[in-house]
Amino acid sequence: MAKLRQKIRDMLRKIGPGFITGAADDDPSGIATYSMAGAQFGYKMNWMSLFLIPAMIAIQEMCGRIGLVSGMGLAGAIKKYRSIKWLWAAVSLLLVANIINIGADLGIMAASLVMVAGGNFFVYLLVITLIILIVEIVVPYRKYVRYLKWLGLTLFAYVATAFLVKQDWWSVLGYMVLPRIEFNMHYITMMIGFVGTTISPYLFFWQSSEEVEEDIAKSKISDFGAQPDTSMKDIEVMRWDTKIGMIFSNMISFFIILTTAATLHNQGIFDIESPQQAAMALKPLAGDYAYLLFAVGIIGIGLQAIPVLAGSSAYAVSDALGIKEGLAKKFTKAKGFYLVIIASVLVGMLMNLLGINTIKALYYAAIVNGVVSVPLIWVIISLADDARVVGKYRNGKVGKLVAWITLVFMAGSVLILFGSIFD
Repeated sequence: MAKLRQKIRDMLRKIGPGFITGAADDDPSGIATYSMAGAQFGYKMNWMSLFLIPAMIAIQEMCGRIGLVSGMGLAGAIKKYRSIKWLWAAVSLLLVANIINIGADLGIMAASLVMVAGGNFFVYLLVITLIILIVEIVVPYRKYVRYLKWLGLTLFAYVATAFLVKQDWWSVLGYMVLPRIEFNMHYITMMIGFVGTTISPYLFFWQSSEEVEEDIAKSKISDFGAQPDTSMKDIEVMRWDTKIGMIFSNMISFFIILTTAATLHNQGIFDIESPQQAAMALKPLAGDYAYLLFAVGIIGIGLQAIPVLAGSSAYAVSDALGIKEGLAKKFTKAKGFYLVIIASVLVGMLMNLLGINTIKALYYAAIVNGVVSVPLIWVIISLADDARVVGKYRNGKVGKLVAWITLVFMAGSVLILFGSIFD
């Protein structure tokens, strides 16, 4: 029994940037997208959760390997080995998309708290904003990442919720194994939103930089830009962590679809614009426990995802400007880095104070994410295959093939999306 406990502890210690990245992908705005997919199409989009697992693993493994071997975040590697002009274009679009997502997540969390506990939306909005900023700036890095790791486990609320409602498991299996793609604009648009929500640029920047943060915390290197002595064991641990994170991420999206498909869709409720609306609709259909679990999951993962969104922006801007960066540093040692975090969260909060429709904003953020992801994936593939960046740890054949298929799929999705906009 003691040996088993030790093995479990060892496994939990290995969980790090990859798992946090995967969990952050299911942020409140992602929950909104998956809820809408389940409400509108029932089980028909189950296959997306399965299809995107190898795509996410391949791309995020490359990002993790770039950071782990080079000692640089993704933006730093692009700046050094590719074009600074192209980097600034990507960083600018990343900032826009991340701020919109932060604003939407803050609004959804505050609305969920009102729904569960009552009270004033704007008071909750201010309190959540302050808590996130204080924790990200003040709490030491090692404690901070443990907090992010455990908050990711709140997503298991959606697994529990899915089992609290009656499911047609044969239909679940059928739609998961045999995709039923509908060639109409309504389905295609939702599919693109699903992909854009799942494979987002902020994940690329966050994981590569967090691998560097881990090396700094372990005293393997002194700062960003210093090249660590990376072993094959380090690569394998990162790959294991990344696989766990990406599988976990897609498992959660799968169960969110199951929950909303079995309740809302089956009752003819197709028009869901936010996860708190989904939770409210669940209450009379699935009971108080399902409703509360769904709402608590939104609040818990929002506290994890918003720091990741703001942090990825700060890493990208700091790399582009060449200024000090890192959550392991105190505010006085990386003022520019932390000011980007503060500005990103405060502007997101301001979106809600100004009454901007965050759900519509998320639609445009998905477009930005989709557009930015295509060239970024191409750059990631090339950097992760460049010996100057990753040394002998270059792309394997299978990972490269999966990444290229992902690139073609996303490029096609963006073309379809623009075709529908300008049609």
